[in-house]
Amino acid sequence: MGGTQSLALPQGKGPHPVGCVDVMVGHTRQGLFLRLFYPCLPRAGAERPLWIPRYEYCGGLADFALHSRRWCAPLLSVAIGSCRVPVSWKGPFKPCSSGYPLIIFSHGLGAFRTLYSSVCSDLASWGFVVAALEHRDHSASVTYFCPAEAGREEWIPYQRVPQGQKEFYFRNKQVHQRAEECVRALQLFKDISSGKSVPNVLHQDFDLSVLKDSIDLTKVAVMGHSFGGVTAVLALVKEPGFGCAVALDAWMFPLENSLYPEVPKPVLFINTEKFQTPESVAKMKRLSSRNSQTKIITILGSVHQSQTDFAFLTGKLINRIFSARGTLDPYKGLDITSRAALAFLQRPGRGFRSVGQPPRRHRRLSCSRSTILPVQPVACSDITGGSWVPGKQLLLVQNEPCRSQQGQEDPWGRAEPGDRARRTFGGRSAGGACQESLPCSEGCRAKGIKPPGTKMELAVT
Repeated sequence: MGGTQSLALPQGKGPHPVGCVDVMVGHTRQGLFLRLFYPCLPRAGAERPLWIPRYEYCGGLADFALHSRRWCAPLLSVAIGSCRVPVSWKGPFKPCSSGYPLIIFSHGLGAFRTLYSSVCSDLASWGFVVAALEHRDHSASVTYFCPAEAGREEWIPYQRVPQGQKEFYFRNKQVHQRAEECVRALQLFKDISSGKSVPNVLHQDFDLSVLKDSIDLTKVAVMGHSFGGVTAVLALVKEPGFGCAVALDAWMFPLENSLYPEVPKPVLFINTEKFQTPESVAKMKRLSSRNSQTKIITILGSVHQSQTDFAFLTGKLINRIFSARGTLDPYKGLDITSRAALAFLQRPGRGFRSVGQPPRRHRRLSCSRSTILPVQPVACSDITGGSWVPGKQLLLVQNEPCRSQQGQEDPWGRAEPGDRARRTFGGRSAGGACQESLPCSEGCRAKGIKPPGTKMELAVT
């Protein structure tokens, strides 16, 4: 049964080969532990790292999934313990005089630093340095640190909400610790960039000083999944050095209401179809109502684990344990997620253009606010607002009305005459040079499509 499992993580689609290395700083819980993904120089026969780095993590996953560690941990070890990630382990870092943008990544509840290797390595292939944290607040399925005594390790297990304690207060304390760890991770890269010696406790053959002068600390984002998504939102409050956040299916529950008005920077919420509740989305809308650049999209056919590496495991065992797959092909789901995140980060004025590729030619739209987003099965549901027209080349996001060239409200929006675009409204499409805006037809009344008259924002692909 276990032998039928395999991991088929895709390689990054960007122009850079990707390397990775584990970094542990400090000898106490107040230190940091992360897996670093970065553009590297090509190397023939490069070693590929294990996806599950040690047997203890199989036990942690078993505990988190409420399965018997005695039988589940060995089974997981046999089934997935030999799976590897298609990146170069400790590959030679590729210097960049202009500096790579930096992303601090926060994992979800019960996860750890390697379980988002697909999205982290894809972003690194487009010219980002991505630091995937392993949190020490008892929210990882398991983690560890190395005290100063040589050869010692102290393990930190996953902790459930103690009996008699309200979950909000327990998780709220954790999310604040997690956000502080994100802030400390940014400080780590500031120290490296300033020339400060930062020893890696794991004594791996990778000198962190090679990162000096190759990271642009004016272009730093924070990103995360589930518990990590809300961690990313809170990190914006705690650290002005973060320019924006990308929240993958964020679990908004642990964040206190008083902090929502304090979130100063834009957030891209990329939700799955099956996880979010109206209450959670309402909290996201509170942020979008305060910042016009905050966006909410939903990926159709996806489930909560679709944004983790578990979606790429074939075989029935893991799917039974972790409910990892939706109806959407996982490779298409990763492509949607990465392209949406890249489009958000690379929006004009945000400054996160990928290194190593030509600048994007963003079309200037007549909309007061527009976003270039991927052409894929992405939609905003009734609770998130807006919609995608199936099979077409547009994402419509419910927002302010677009403006015509004369300054009049044009509720359907349009590209300016002469722009190259392909646009669809309710089954009607136009290709080539845009001459006029197209009204939404009765087809917009189809399932998931807003009715005629709804104010939409046009996104031209």
